[in-house]
Amino acid sequence: MNVNAYGAHAGDQPLEPMKISRRAPGPHDVQIEIAYCGVCHSDVHQVRSEWAGTLYPCVPGHEIVGRVSAVGGHVANFRVGDLVGVGCIVDSCRQCDECEDGMENYCDGMVATYNSPTPDAPGHTQGGYAQRIVVDESYVLHVSHPQEQLAAVAPLLCAGITTYSPLRHWKVGPGQKVGVVGIGGLGHMGIKLAHAMGAHVVAFTTSESKREAARQLGVDEVVVSHDVEAMRAHFKSFDFILNTVAAPHELDAFLRLLKRDGAMVLVGAPATPHPSPNVFNLIMKRRTLAGSLIGGIAETQEMLDFCAEHGIVADIELIEADKINSAYERMLKGDVKYRFVIDTASLADA
Repeated sequence: MNVNAYGAHAGDQPLEPMKISRRAPGPHDVQIEIAYCGVCHSDVHQVRSEWAGTLYPCVPGHEIVGRVSAVGGHVANFRVGDLVGVGCIVDSCRQCDECEDGMENYCDGMVATYNSPTPDAPGHTQGGYAQRIVVDESYVLHVSHPQEQLAAVAPLLCAGITTYSPLRHWKVGPGQKVGVVGIGGLGHMGIKLAHAMGAHVVAFTTSESKREAARQLGVDEVVVSHDVEAMRAHFKSFDFILNTVAAPHELDAFLRLLKRDGAMVLVGAPATPHPSPNVFNLIMKRRTLAGSLIGGIAETQEMLDFCAEHGIVADIELIEADKINSAYERMLKGDVKYRFVIDTASLADA
């Protein structure tokens, strides 16, 4: 079945309306009428071939929420009318250690929601900048937030789980001092989640103008990272730092802020590498520099339930699909608080 979508035919071309094909639901499939799709910074990297291997036509979007409109005959956990979400993963090998452990996000055979090989036309997955998607039920998530919050739930499917997973893995909680570097699409979610987990949260920003905005998100302190004295005041005091910045920057300034055995985890994915850190900032205090990639399906469901329980959603700006190219340019300039979300009803006339 053909549906309306927005995508690009090449890395140097803007996104434009197009028709894409979705398969009919198989026995284990869930068909979803997409209501909203978040716009992730990785969408820009992928569409513009800043990351290798983009397959065209490329229809981005992996922060998807909507309602079930059909289910296959063997689907057990979803019914027509359910509010559901789809994140970054729509399949995996289901046999490796990562899949067995519920960490499909680290499976070498993970099938991403867009830009992964698939038997479906046109030979690779196409994402949520579209009216409809069909996904195996094992990779569909229940959404229990109220209907009126649905648009702001969409970014949880990537930005939410990307920040929740490392916070949970490193056991962030009461009594800990936690830093969040960057106050953007990822950072604002990290702040909300760390605060809800009971940590003392410090936000790091390069912009003095973001101080009040960070306070409104629930931080306990704000530090302008270019202020040498302000940074020095926090030396060797952090249990954990979540670094969300998706641009190359010096890591040593933040490593020095960690206690002995503290950890800094990178979740931002820059198009070019960070400068290498000084190894002595790691070995002298047994500090850890790590990375984290989204989360598995079970953990993503846990995150959605946690956010529903604590009333957490993303701060968004809702746009129509034909505004996506200007939204990309604004996002690259940091001109959004804090996530664009496409209202896919606007695709009806695309």
